[in-house]
Amino acid sequence: MKLKENCKYSIVVPSSMGVRITPLYRQPVHISDTFRMQATSAETNVISISAGLGLKTKVLTAFVKGSPIAQFIKNDLGRRGIDYEGKEVEQGGPWGYRHQFNIADSGFGLRAPRVCNDRAGEVGRTLNIKDFDLDRIFGEEGVQILHMSGLVAALSHDTGVFCLELARAAKKYGTKIAFDLNYRASFWKGREEELSAIFSEIASVADILIGNEEDFQLSLGLKGPEAGGKDIGSKIESFKGMIMEAKKRYPNVEVFTTTLRQVVSANEHLWGAIALDGDKWTVVEPRPIQVVDRIGGGDAFVGGMLYGKVKGWDSEECVHFGWACGAFVATLLDDFGLPADEEQIFGIWEGNARVRR
Repeated sequence: MKLKENCKYSIVVPSSMGVRITPLYRQPVHISDTFRMQATSAETNVISISAGLGLKTKVLTAFVKGSPIAQFIKNDLGRRGIDYEGKEVEQGGPWGYRHQFNIADSGFGLRAPRVCNDRAGEVGRTLNIKDFDLDRIFGEEGVQILHMSGLVAALSHDTGVFCLELARAAKKYGTKIAFDLNYRASFWKGREEELSAIFSEIASVADILIGNEEDFQLSLGLKGPEAGGKDIGSKIESFKGMIMEAKKRYPNVEVFTTTLRQVVSANEHLWGAIALDGDKWTVVEPRPIQVVDRIGGGDAFVGGMLYGKVKGWDSEECVHFGWACGAFVATLLDDFGLPADEEQIFGIWEGNARVRR
């Protein structure tokens, strides 16, 4: 995949920023009185990998004007080395706009993780193309990859149009488009026809199309194997068949990839991946990984794979690096990763956990 050269930014993402609060010591939410708070969004989770390894990245978002939570988010993006751009939206009183809260129980052993999304009044639902100068962003500054998530596309009618316009502008200026389907049933309820059309149009102009075991089926209506359950490794040929059907429907896409996850317990997963890059398959058979917190692992996989694309690696190396980034983030309390260096990630892929002195 040949990327546009002489760009200010390697990867740009649209996103709705919020905060995540998690009980300490992996306790359940309903009996906890002490929580850790972090800034979060799936899309900034993706670009944190590249930002941590020195690439120039940016998030297009919206903030509540004068909000201490907005300032907390900006400070955290600065810590990660991520540029940000977004309209400052007036709160409009105590029942107005705010940044979403993600309330997460990490689970432990056979107690499954639980996530509650509190998104009422979410400022990110106001994202509008008129608030951004696309000619400057894609034309003057330049972007190698625009990465978009189905989470943002499905937030509201406005954000769906926003994502479509971003994709059209990226295509106009020669920016590659990565689209992570990220299906959420609660977002789609009652909007199936509208969102199916939006997702299909974005997929039709995408260069990289990403999903987990269910996303291709639920977002794009493709037939595939039943997700979850035991022995996910035995379903790899079925997943390959699903990807081939996606390739027939979306011939513009150069790279298709899906992650594979089998949950042994909240502390241990089997983690794998499949990718089709042109005509070359790369398969990572599910391998055991240890899990401190599972949230963000899929985003880190995408982040690692896109980092490899920017660096010009071959498809196999990109997938291996993405797999290891996902395994890396599963060991963290944060739902994003800031690797110390490439060696740290490749060491995970190689299974080398020996101390480095």
